[in-house]
Amino acid sequence: MSNREKGFTLIELMIVVAIIAIIASIAIPNLLSARLNANESAAIATLKNISSGQSQCQASGVIDVNSNGSGEYGFFGELSGKVAVRNGTQTISPPVLSTAFGNIAAARVTRSGYLFQMYLPLVTGLGVTEDAAGGDSDNGQAVDPSQAETLWCCYAWPAVQGNSGKRTFFINQAGDVLSTNHNGGTAYNGSTTAPLATAAFRAGTSGSLGVAVAANTVAIDGLTWVVVQ
Repeated sequence: MSNREKGFTLIELMIVVAIIAIIASIAIPNLLSARLNANESAAIATLKNISSGQSQCQASGVIDVNSNGSGEYGFFGELSGKVAVRNGTQTISPPVLSTAFGNIAAARVTRSGYLFQMYLPLVTGLGVTEDAAGGDSDNGQAVDPSQAETLWCCYAWPAVQGNSGKRTFFINQAGDVLSTNHNGGTAYNGSTTAPLATAAFRAGTSGSLGVAVAANTVAIDGLTWVVVQ
């Protein structure tokens, strides 16, 4: 009499599949949450590095469009050494930011699931972005050299809202990182919904880069921005 081959019964296979499904339902959300937290932490750290790079750029005086001896803040293309500084032929060498910030598309840099965009002031104080491919060597964006000695700001928001991140972040020359959870308002999301230069400044103001930011108060975009501790 031959021995029958032994294997899993249908019921046993169903039990195994059910167990795997339960484990996956617990693990996958935790993994997604961990990725979101990691991306948001990386965005905060990146903004702090950008602030440090801006300080180095301004202190060095390498950008001095009005030739008054006071340095000015720069765009990503300039800070990364990708392009020549405004109204000049030299590049910042060594660059004050990683050369990865030279990978600019539509005036934005993408890193760890977040989009980053820099603003410098016009003569009116309103913010303007760099050229689409980075920098502004001929100052065609009309950055005001006097105001660029003291003002700049940068935003970071999720490339895919809810997938690569949830919160949006902001930093300027003051060095404090602000964030917003959107609180039912505008959810900044990739190229679909991006923050304007005025987004994080106090409601009821012109949105000039020189006015107070909306730390713990309602901003021009209708959201409440809080200081990241």
